[in-house]
Amino acid sequence: MRITEENVVQQIKEKNEEGINYILQAYGGLLHAIIRKYLQGNQPDIEECLSDTLVSVWFHIHSFDPEKNEFKQWIAAIAKYKAIDYVRKSEKEKQQIRQFELNEQASAQTVSDPCMSDMDQLLNELSDVEQAIFQKYYFEGFPSKEIATQFQAKESWVHNKLSRGRKKLRNILLNDEV
Repeated sequence: MRITEENVVQQIKEKNEEGINYILQAYGGLLHAIIRKYLQGNQPDIEECLSDTLVSVWFHIHSFDPEKNEFKQWIAAIAKYKAIDYVRKSEKEKQQIRQFELNEQASAQTVSDPCMSDMDQLLNELSDVEQAIFQKYYFEGFPSKEIATQFQAKESWVHNKLSRGRKKLRNILLNDEV
């Protein structure tokens, strides 16, 4: 079936992937311009945001209401808000990097007992297994393969525990819960 402006919404609702190709051909320039306006030339983020916009259209097509606005306006609004989300995310990451650099400078100057007690307090938020893995990997320098052998597990399990633990600690630090 040939996809047109009149049936593109129905085709996407029916999960016809040609609908996404049509959107890219018909509205790709508009979406790209909207996203580029907010992300100001950061090409990898622009492309990722455009992809996220198309994914959002694909999964949320049921929320499109032709009585409220045109399809073109609806996808333009999605692109705008996705781009704004990317800008917010980028600013938050930049702030975290600056904070990390400040912390690195401070810890490079002196590692005192209060810093270690803060670290211990933070690590206490992890489970006993996660604490043991963090201790061995980050403080004692054991390779993940050796840790996996000690815990009689796969190396991917160790990486998974490290990743989830870092995520948990990051959330704690961002929310200042400690």
